[in-house]
Amino acid sequence: MRYALTLLTCIALTACGTSETSRRAGPEMDLPPMKSFSGISVRPTGKSNTEIARDFMDLAFTLENGEKMQRFTRFEGPITVRVLGKAPPSLGPDLSRLLDRLRREAGLPISMARQGQEASITIQPVTRAQIQAVAPTAACFVRPNVSDWTEYRARRNDPATNWTRLTSRDRMAVFLPADVSPQEIRDCLHEEIAQALGPVNDLYRLTESIFNDDNFHTVLTGFDMLILRAFYDPALTNGMRETEVAARLPAILNRINPGGRRAGLPLAAPDLATWQSEIGTATTPRTSRARRLAAAERAVEIAKRFGASDSRLAFSYYILGRLALSSAPDVALTSFLEAGRIYQGRPDTRIQEAHVAMQVAAFQLSAGRAEIAINLVDQNLAAVNEAEHAALLSLLLMVKAEALALLDRPREAQRIQDEALAWARYGFGSEAEVRERAAEIMAISPRARGRGPA
Repeated sequence: MRYALTLLTCIALTACGTSETSRRAGPEMDLPPMKSFSGISVRPTGKSNTEIARDFMDLAFTLENGEKMQRFTRFEGPITVRVLGKAPPSLGPDLSRLLDRLRREAGLPISMARQGQEASITIQPVTRAQIQAVAPTAACFVRPNVSDWTEYRARRNDPATNWTRLTSRDRMAVFLPADVSPQEIRDCLHEEIAQALGPVNDLYRLTESIFNDDNFHTVLTGFDMLILRAFYDPALTNGMRETEVAARLPAILNRINPGGRRAGLPLAAPDLATWQSEIGTATTPRTSRARRLAAAERAVEIAKRFGASDSRLAFSYYILGRLALSSAPDVALTSFLEAGRIYQGRPDTRIQEAHVAMQVAAFQLSAGRAEIAINLVDQNLAAVNEAEHAALLSLLLMVKAEALALLDRPREAQRIQDEALAWARYGFGSEAEVRERAAEIMAISPRARGRGPA
């Protein structure tokens, strides 16, 4: 299940206090055509096979709610996919790219079903309101042994649709919102189809995976494709017990990932239930800001037990920084810098580092330090493009465009702003949302306050 973790609508500093003003004064520029991604350069995982084996077992045999799967399950034979209902225009191309990647990178026999044919996996777009009526915190989800929304609603409490009852995978239905941005739809396609095929869990310790509730990665990574390739290795079969899979997995991984025989990063400490609880509170929008902020502070203290370079400590600092923006900017900046220090010291957290860089660049722009803001953006653009994160890419480019305008370089600023808006149309969707994001960036600039660069 992909969770909707909208932490804050404002992105930095004064935008939090001026969101209504900036919304009313939002730029009325013409928006360029939408940009979308056409290729991806997949980075292989740097983990050792020992680490990957532990991750595989936790992903395959434990549900997100902590329940255990008693048997290993997957599809057998050719896997077909169909789309029911009226699909948003971006869904078809993004689904085609995903299926192509699953064939090439994971070796799966997956394809679109013929017109009118039943399918192994049914994708049905519904409304966001329909999804949140049955799963309030979810952006989208997958359910076993149903084929459409009507059947899901009728059999919602049927034990046969419970993951723990599965002995094989025959029918899966993915429900995603049709009334959101193209990027949100694509993100749901990647995570929910992958979950329909294999992993049933999300783990905060997974720094280079879509199977992580931190939502930093939005498309399937090299690590994720390796996990799926192992899921469908001929040495595994439906119905195996956990011990049987664990016994065969080392040989499978050594065969399909020979580079993983070398030592990788140290094994991460297990997630602590208390830390997960605090992070859950801190990232729940329905909870009051004060409670979320206090939970984030406690999460930082608990996460220090994981180690000074652990990605979960960095994530705790990042959440604390996001939540402290409007009430304690100094705490927010310190938290972002701490998160950035940890992420920069690891080889597997480039996209996480880029998210932190976005926040720090916004601080630098607000302070009038335009050249520092531009350098921060430029250092992280490659990682964001590689991760295909259009929303983050657009925000970084908006900061760069405003910084260039602050340096009195209007032609460059306009070119970068046009590129930012084109990516924003994919990342944020509606024209109103795109203009609001642009207005928020402009609102933090010294130009909005009649000042020049520092």
